[in-house]
This record gives sequence, C-alpha cells and structure tokens, in this order.
Amino acid sequence: MVLDPQNAWRVGWTLVAVGALAAFALFVVRDGGSVIYTLVLAWFASLALEPAVRRLSGRMPRPAATALTMAGVVAFLTVFMAAFGRLFVDQVAAMVRMLPALVDDTIAWVNARFGTDYSVADAVAALHLTPDRVAGYANNVLGGVLGLFGSVAGVAFSGFTFGMFTFYLSADGPRLRRWVAQRLPARQQELFVTAWDLTTVKTGGYVAARVVLATINAATTGIVFVIIGMPGWLALALWTGLVAQFVPTIGTYIAIALPVLVGLLSPNPWVGVIALVWAVVYQQVENLTLEPRISARAVNVHPAVAFGSVLLGGALFGAGGALLAVPVAAMLLALFELRGTTYALVPAAEGAGPAPSAPGPGPADHQAPPEAALSPPA
Repeated sequence: MVLDPQNAWRVGWTLVAVGALAAFALFVVRDGGSVIYTLVLAWFASLALEPAVRRLSGRMPRPAATALTMAGVVAFLTVFMAAFGRLFVDQVAAMVRMLPALVDDTIAWVNARFGTDYSVADAVAALHLTPDRVAGYANNVLGGVLGLFGSVAGVAFSGFTFGMFTFYLSADGPRLRRWVAQRLPARQQELFVTAWDLTTVKTGGYVAARVVLATINAATTGIVFVIIGMPGWLALALWTGLVAQFVPTIGTYIAIALPVLVGLLSPNPWVGVIALVWAVVYQQVENLTLEPRISARAVNVHPAVAFGSVLLGGALFGAGGALLAVPVAAMLLALFELRGTTYALVPAAEGAGPAPSAPGPGPADHQAPPEAALSPPA
C-alpha cells in the first residue's frame, strides 16, 4: 500500500492542530484555573440558593430574590464571625496570660521529677535568645504580618468575585439553562436538562438538610452550654452546629474540640468534660434518629461512597472540592441510575452468600448437568 502524500500532509496538520489545542487548553487551565475554580464553586453556590430564591421569586423579581437571599447569608456569616472572632481573641489573650505560669509550673515539675535545679533564666539561656536573634524574629514576624495583610486583601477580592459570579448565575439561572440547551441537539438537550435538574435538586437538598441539622445541633448545644456555664456559649454553639454539619467527615471532631478546650481552660475544667460527653451522646442520637429522616430525601449516598468522594474531592480541589463532593457524588449516582440499564438478577445473585452445599446424590437421585441447569425452560 502506497501512502498518499496528500493524506500524509492532512494527518500531519491534524496532529499539529490537536497539539496546539492541547497546549492552549493547558495554558488556560494553568493560568486561569483559579477563575474556572471560582466559577464552578459559584455555580454550585447558586444551585444551593435555588430553593430559597425560587420561593421568593414568586413574590418579587428573581434578581431581587437572589440579592435578598445572599444578603441574609452574608448577614448571618458576619454575625457569626463577629461573635466567634471575639471569643477567639479572648481565649488567645487568656492563654497568653497563662503562659508564664505554665512555664513556671512546667519547670517546677521537671525539677521535682528529675531532681534538677532549672530556672526560667536557664531555659532562656538554653534557647540562645540573644538580642540580635530576637530582632531577627521580630523582623520575621513583621514580614509575616505584612504578608497576612496581603493574603486578607486577596481573600477579599476572591470573595467579591465569588459573590458576583454567584449572583449572576442565580439571577440568570433559568435563562442560562435555556441558552445552553438551545445549543444542543434534541437528545443531548434531554440529557443536559436532566443533569442540570438533578444537580439543582441534590445540591439544594443537601444544603437544606445541613442547615436544618445545624440549627438543631446549635440550638440544643447552646442550651446545654448555658446550663453548664460554658464561656462564650453562643459563639461556641454556632461553631459546633455549623462545623459539624458543613465540614465533611472530620467536622464533628473539629466542632467539639474547640468547646472542650475552652471548657478545660476555664476556671471550672469539668465544663470541658461535660461538653465532650454531650457531643458524644448527641452525635449518636443524630446518627440514629435525626440524620436518616432529614437527609434521606436530600442525598442517598452510601457512607463509604461519601467518605471516598470527600477524600477525592479534597485531594483534587481542596476544601471546596471536599465540601461539594457529597452532592456531586449523589448527582452522578442518580444520573447513572436514571440513564443506566438494569437487568433481572439470576437466583444465584439474589442471595447474600454462597448457598449451603446439599448432600451428595443417592442411588435413586438424578443430577442435571450444568448446561441443563442454566438453560432457560422451553
């Protein structure tokens, strides 16, 4: 077979075009990946706002409903951060005030335990804290503070971009859905609309279920914290409810760690112990009664699948990927079940395990060959 030179040139130019497109896509993802990531997160945030926006849009224009919903979310987060920020500053100040006494107690314990005669001056000398080294540490701290201000400015700009994208995607969501669907053939339109609606239902349902569970958790925890005299009970109750429900997998442990620490550092350390006992009891009650009833209609994902999807989403896309992993997994599973083909199970596949072995055939028994046993009846 002789290779036609014209076909060789055509194949060569095709390969060059594919390589150029791949290089351009890599360039876009590498330099514009943060914008694409923010846009995807904003789209899922707009889907999470959809239940509230849809209800309000029956009484007002959709942009106004979106703005009102986002304003409510921002107001709540502002109040929460103000309350928790004050608590955080107070606790850090208390720990700093306790630091000299903690150092003295530690040195006294070491001297009593090992028969030594150390002092604070000896510890400072062992660390070689010369004036020049202290000045160097101060410069490093100053540079870190300046870098922190730059990071805060970057976070503020990213938050503004995220909020703007979220507003436009939510306010113009139906129009965007129609615009994309008009660019697809009829069969692909049906698949696109199904995927869009499933994503909206799963994401909105997941957020709604988390909000309900967080409200119950925060309210009951706040009552318990007031009874036991927990310092900063309101901020810690809000922290426990939100983190336990919205931080996947490890949120429960992070949520209760802070109240326990605050309670142990308070004048009554037993407050931290009671907070730990309450967290364990409430988690068991929630797992057995509340969460199955509230989350059953929102997301129907096996715990192992949810855990694996959180790990994968966090490894690929960071905290945002971990937060959205469960609704995305639920949407993909629902879409697969909707579009996938199912078949009737054979009797051997319906059992939970291998069937018990029957006794061997007797002289009068007759055992059909495997081919006859598996062939369908005539």
